[in-house]
Amino acid sequence: MYSYKELAELAGYTARVSDLLDTMDEVEAGKFQKQLVSSASTEENAKGQVVESADIRFDNVPIVSPNGDVLIKALSFEVKRGENLVVQGPNGCGKSSLFRILGGLWPVYGGTVYKPSSREFTYIPQRPYLTTGTLRDQLIYPQNRGEFLACGKTDQDLYVILQQLQMTQMVEKEGGFDAQREWRDTLSGGDKQKIAMARLFYHRPQYAILDESSSAVPLEVEKVMYEQAMGNLQYHSRLLEFDGQGGYVFAELDASRRLALQEERQALERKLQDVPKLQARLAELEERKKL
Repeated sequence: MYSYKELAELAGYTARVSDLLDTMDEVEAGKFQKQLVSSASTEENAKGQVVESADIRFDNVPIVSPNGDVLIKALSFEVKRGENLVVQGPNGCGKSSLFRILGGLWPVYGGTVYKPSSREFTYIPQRPYLTTGTLRDQLIYPQNRGEFLACGKTDQDLYVILQQLQMTQMVEKEGGFDAQREWRDTLSGGDKQKIAMARLFYHRPQYAILDESSSAVPLEVEKVMYEQAMGNLQYHSRLLEFDGQGGYVFAELDASRRLALQEERQALERKLQDVPKLQARLAELEERKKL
C-alpha cells in the first residue's frame, strides 16, 4: 500500500523505455508505426532506402510529418561536400522532418537518400542535449574523457575554440573545465546553444545541420558563430525553400539579391500591418463627411 505511488511511477518509466527500445528495433528493420490525425493506428513499411555517400542527395523522397501528413510528395535536391545550403519555409512545411531523415531519426518512405555516415554528420538542434558530468564533457560530447585524451586533445584546444566563440568567460564563471553542475538547469538557453556550437567546432564534421541553433544568443555572438561555421545567409551557395503548400524551390542562391528581396519583403509587411488602421481611419472620415 505504501509503495503504490513509487511502483506506479516505476511502471510508467519502464513502459516508456520499453516502447522506446521496441520503436528503435522497428525503425532499424524499416518498419514504422505511427499515430494518424484520426487516431487510427496503422503500420507502414518504409519503402525508401538510404545509401552512404560523400554528398547529400534526395531522389524523389516524400517528406511526411509525425502525424502522417504528406508535406511534400517527392523531394529531390543535392548538396556536394564544401557547399552550403540554407533551408527556408513556414512552420509545419517539412523542415524538421527533412532534418530527422538526414539525422537517421525518421524512416524513408520512398525514393533514395544519399548521405554520409554518422561519423561525418552532426545535427545541432534549437535545444541541445546536455549530458551529466563536467563542463569539459559538455563540450566534447559524445566523446568521454578517455577518448578525449586518447586523440591527443587538451583543455587548451577547448579554450581556443571558446575564444573563437567569445565564450571563455563561461569557463571562469563555472569554475574551470572540471566543474560539475546540473547543466540543463544551470545554463541559460543562449549558453546551451553556445555549448552546442562549440561541440561543432571541436568535432569538425563534414556536414552539419543548424536547426535554429542560435535563436537564443545575442546578434553579435550569432554573427561570430555563423561566420566561423560559414552559416550566414551570405555564405550559402544554394537555397531550398518550401512554400508550405507541398511545393518547393531548389536553386542557386544569389546572396545579395536574396538579402535585398528579404529587406523589401519585410518593409512591405510592416506597411501592410498599418492597412487595417488606415482603412478604419478612412471609413471614419467618410462618416464625418456625411455629417
